[in-house]
Parts: sequence; C-alpha cells; structure tokens
Amino acid sequence: MQSGVWALQPVADMSANEFRDWQQLLESRLGMVVNEQRRIFLQTNLSTRMRELGIADYAAYYRQVTDGPRGAVEWANLLDRLTVQETRFYRHPASFEVYQAYLARRGEQGLDRPLAIWSVGCSSGEEPYSLAIGASEVLGPEGRFGVTGTDISRSALAKAREGLYDGRRLQPMDEALRARYFAQQGDGRFKVLPELAARVCCARLNVLELDKAPMTGMDVIFCQNLLIYFRRWRRREILNRLAECLAPGGLLVIGVGEVVGWQHPDMLPVADERVLAYTRKG
Repeated sequence: MQSGVWALQPVADMSANEFRDWQQLLESRLGMVVNEQRRIFLQTNLSTRMRELGIADYAAYYRQVTDGPRGAVEWANLLDRLTVQETRFYRHPASFEVYQAYLARRGEQGLDRPLAIWSVGCSSGEEPYSLAIGASEVLGPEGRFGVTGTDISRSALAKAREGLYDGRRLQPMDEALRARYFAQQGDGRFKVLPELAARVCCARLNVLELDKAPMTGMDVIFCQNLLIYFRRWRRREILNRLAECLAPGGLLVIGVGEVVGWQHPDMLPVADERVLAYTRKG
C-alpha cells in the first residue's frame, strides 16, 4: 500500500541549489552535462529512486550518494538509471555501410592478425552485436575479428552479455540476418547465437578514464550517441584519446552532428556526407 501512495505523488521540484549540486556531481564524475532542458529527466529518475528508498528530498539523497563506501554502492545503482540510453540494432545504417566497406577493403588486403573492433558506450549490446554481424557477413563466419563493447552501466553490460532482445529491437535488421544470428525463444524474444556471442566481449569503462583503458591498436572504433552528453571541449578531448587508440589505417565512426570542427593531425575525414567518420593516417 505504501508503494502505491509513493507512486501517486508528483515529482518534487528541485531548488536552484539542489539542481546545481546534482549538475556538478554528474559532470565531475561522468562528464555528463544536464542543462535546463534535461532537468525533468534528472528529477524523474532521481525521484523514482528516492521513492524506492523512502527518501523525501534531493539534498538528503545527494548526501547519501556522496557518503563514502555506502554512497559508492548507491551511486552505482543510480548510474544505471541515468546512463542507459535507447538503442537498437543497425541504428544508423549509413555508418554500418561505411564500416562494412572498410572491412571489405581490409579483407581484400589480407589480414595478418584478427581485426580489433570497439563499441564505445555499448549500452545493452545492440551496437557491438551489429558490428560483429557486419564483420561476419563481410569476412565470413571464420573471419578473424573480435568486438569489445564498453559502458559505464553494470546493468546495461549484464543485458549485453545475456544477448536476449525483444523483436522491436531487431526491427531494423534484415530477416535473413536475424535468422542467421539469432534463435527465437519460447517467449518470442531473440537470443544471440553462441558463435556470434563468442566474438563479443563487454567490459565496464568510464569514457573520462580513457587514458587508463587497455585498448590500443584498434582497427575500428564506433562512438555514436554518446558525445552529445558532454561539453564541446570534453568531446574533443575524448576524440583525441580515441584517435590515439586507433591503429594506422584504422576507422573512427562518430554520430552525425555530435561534434563540429574537430581536427586531428593524424586523422583524415571519410568522404561520405551521410556519416561522420575518419581514418587514421598509416
């Protein structure tokens, strides 16, 4: 009964000071910028968690989240609500066309080692599995490649590792691809086949800590629908670091419109107006 009472209560409004405190916390820890337009998003997600805990005001919850080891546990729970974004397979088809054309060229040249492919901000796994499917289609089922997906959300990574999706998430995918790489379950959902899942590894990573990431010599990096949450200077900082993680000749694919005017002395833009992508000089 108590939970029903909580559910009926409207989302409490934040004071200016409370909003500023939460803004500063999220930016310092995640780089995430919560502007006035996203204030309702923040209030809704915070208040939902506060109701579960029986906490009545934002300041008290802020104190709990920032309170030493106990706060670290609650911070991890909150992250899952604030960072898991809507995603789907083959979210931006033109980017995957550029990606698969790149893989085809690399395959024709002959591979002296497996290709290393990285999905930055992989969420619940749709992008890394899409990248693995694309590589398998181009290089063949015995092709030499591996895909790494990274995200800050533990719950999103758990879903990615499970590899189980409802039909809505697979709608952009060709039916023949779906039949080749997924097995329909009794409840109507689709599970990634083991041979594809074996190609994909998912790990936790905060993009503000890319300097600590073990990824070097990557052949492809996808970083889409992630940079929009950061300030412009930080977007450039993240891209500079990703460029350093690429092998010579490697491909970096960014979400269209996520960054304007970025240049790097080692990177060349891909000549395709449908996408925002670069290759590293080699």
